Amino acid sequence: MLLAKQISITYFLKLIKWDVIAVFLYACLVGMLDYFTFFKDLTIPLGVSAMVGTLLSLLLAFRTAQSYERWWEARIIWGAIVNDSRTLIRQLIHFLPNDAKKNDYIEDFANRQVIWCYALSEGLRKCTGSDKVNNYIAKFDISSENLPNGLLSRHTEELAALSEHYNLNANKQVQLDNTIQRLTDSMGRCERIKNTVFPRAYSVLIHFLIYVLTTIFPFGLDDHHWAIEICLATLVPILFITIERTAILMQDPFENKPTDTPMTALSITIERNLMEMAGKPMPEKRNTESSFFIM
Repeated sequence: MLLAKQISITYFLKLIKWDVIAVFLYACLVGMLDYFTFFKDLTIPLGVSAMVGTLLSLLLAFRTAQSYERWWEARIIWGAIVNDSRTLIRQLIHFLPNDAKKNDYIEDFANRQVIWCYALSEGLRKCTGSDKVNNYIAKFDISSENLPNGLLSRHTEELAALSEHYNLNANKQVQLDNTIQRLTDSMGRCERIKNTVFPRAYSVLIHFLIYVLTTIFPFGLDDHHWAIEICLATLVPILFITIERTAILMQDPFENKPTDTPMTALSITIERNLMEMAGKPMPEKRNTESSFFIM
């Protein structure tokens, strides 16, 4: 649902402050050229500035759309992870025969799936592993270059042992395997978004056009007052820079930013749901994300 908490204006201003300063200083330089040198009589029709502004708008619209698509895809993937995590435990509850060890098996899978969610979120953010994850992998001696993948492999090994122990029919085995496969696919899609860098040349082109606009815009304004020209020549490019910075914030949904996908909050939701399904005490509910969405 939508939260009342929003991105701090101070945080956003810190992101664009150097761009604002650079544009302002450049606008001052261009403004002085327009008033105090042989460029004083030079006039560039506002139609030229409008054409550059239109081109910038098209480029920024494309970039914003692509960035939002990456951000929304990440949110959809983690929604699928929530659903598949619940499905895995629900399948085990219904597929395993009732005996003295059934609840222990379900608890083991639930704990491992919870750790998988935390490990995946920490790996995507490239942050230090939490005590919860480190204690679990030390206890069960899980060693893997890609920890989430290693945990899914342990899932598969345990499922194979359970299938042999309980002699599960082929249909149930296929359904459990499909659930693990969907979790693997979600992990791979997250890694693809994380490792696919938005082309740097695109930002260079946008910034080049912004400075072109800053250069030609003052020469199309009526020479009433130099301060007004500088303010307008600063304000218009800053609007474009603000839009581009918004797109940059959204294009990397796994960078531990305010617009980040709320993976920790979703992992906590998964943990609470799975512990409840397994009949174990649920962890305390808490809000740990400075983000727009929670489950």
